[in-house]
Amino acid sequence: MKVLMVEPEKVPYETEIAEGLKPLQDAVGGDIQAVYPYEDPVALICNDESKLLGLPLNRALTDDEGNVYDILAGNFLLVGLGEEEFSDLSPDLMEKYKEKFEHPEKFVRIGGRFLVVKQPIPEESMAGEKKPKTLERS
Repeated sequence: MKVLMVEPEKVPYETEIAEGLKPLQDAVGGDIQAVYPYEDPVALICNDESKLLGLPLNRALTDDEGNVYDILAGNFLLVGLGEEEFSDLSPDLMEKYKEKFEHPEKFVRIGGRFLVVKQPIPEESMAGEKKPKTLERS
């Protein structure tokens, strides 16, 4: 099944995992929890105990006004929704969510609210892309 893997401090990437519970558990490192925060036919699969286990914070979930209502910890996957089970994430949704989660995030708590700070894309993720040239002094 084609899924989008999102790891803390990394750019999301497309990967393929076998169908069934065990491969999903292996991908997130434990018991899974499926959440449905988007109107698209996708499920977000994460580790059910990620915060209790102290896994690193990953990405924020926000409401329509941009307010943070939850922060995901540890690895998570985005999968498509079939009629009765999880399925491949369609190519258009794969691209949409790659862009949505492209930048790793850091979090700061100020005045009882969380501020999300988007990080630059890590250098190793740009390996296949053209890097900006640096100017040399003469």
